Amino acid sequence: MELTDFFTDYTLRTITLGTAILGAICGMLGSFAVLRKQSLLGDAISHAALPGIALAFILTGVKDTNLLLIGALISGLVGTFWIKGIVKRTRLKNDTALGLILSLFFGFGMLLLTFIQKMPNANQAGLDKYLFGQAATLVESDVWVMAIVTGISLMVLLLFWKELKLLLFDADYTKTLGFNVRFLDILITSFIVLAIVLGLQTVGVVLMSAMLLAPAAAARQWTNNLGKMIILASIFGAFSGVFGTAISASQNNLSTGPVIVLVAAFFVVVSFIFSPGRGLLFREIRFRRNRRELHQKKTLTFMYHIVKEHEDISRPHAIRILNNFQGFTRKTLNQLEEEQLIAISGNQWAMTQKGYAEAESMYNKLGSEND
Repeated sequence: MELTDFFTDYTLRTITLGTAILGAICGMLGSFAVLRKQSLLGDAISHAALPGIALAFILTGVKDTNLLLIGALISGLVGTFWIKGIVKRTRLKNDTALGLILSLFFGFGMLLLTFIQKMPNANQAGLDKYLFGQAATLVESDVWVMAIVTGISLMVLLLFWKELKLLLFDADYTKTLGFNVRFLDILITSFIVLAIVLGLQTVGVVLMSAMLLAPAAAARQWTNNLGKMIILASIFGAFSGVFGTAISASQNNLSTGPVIVLVAAFFVVVSFIFSPGRGLLFREIRFRRNRRELHQKKTLTFMYHIVKEHEDISRPHAIRILNNFQGFTRKTLNQLEEEQLIAISGNQWAMTQKGYAEAESMYNKLGSEND
């Protein structure tokens, strides 16, 4: 496979554009699911869409992608509002309702697929591809539908940007301002359902929730700003689609959907490790630096209590008198010497004027805080 194939090969170009647009809309709308702590909602909706696909085929008898996705959309919306109804009208928690609807709808969908397989209808072949997705079935009209839905979603987000931000971070305050919280909730949830349904053909029922959440989870590690998070999530999602398609096309017998999800997971891992604000690597670096600074300050303060009893603060003292101090290490002494806070000569140390001034400042600050 060569780079020019992405521009000259119709199938590869269509799949790449489709997966890139899908990744972008999933990142954009998945950000709201992540911030609203509804991560399992994507999994429940994608599984709830399966019986809609099966019923659409049973009722129409044709394997038309648009009809099947309309069935999936209706089924996904029904499942979503059942979840909300269960949480609102019963004592069941949100996670219990999600698990209940997920298992109920998915089980019903698998039952319908088994029934369809026994039907004397040649069109039934290929319906099981919606379980794991088959990006190769994407055509240009599918890409246009994805692009239109993405454009509409972006327009809606911009139109209700202020209201959706308030809903995300303080729903009660949003209600006191007079905004229709129920309408906003239905609006964003419906678009999330729509994005999931669009991805079923490419990624499949089983993996669609990962496609929705992974780009948003990766973007969340890099910023605290909602706008920047949505942009980053869209970029991560689009790149996941493009790179996943490229990797899948470069090798035989590699399913595009799972590869895209793995690329998205790679972005998550990299973000969790290397993001400056929340990354594990920088967190460990900050922890070690803070611990080193704490040891330095504790050791310097201990030295200050020793030298302040003498008129000459630069008077040398034996290092062994620090042995009973728990914060003391030879490495800490070397670091204090590098910063010119103390001077070491053989087995003796002496506090410099700079070190004394800093220690006195810390001691006085601590005393004023205690008062």
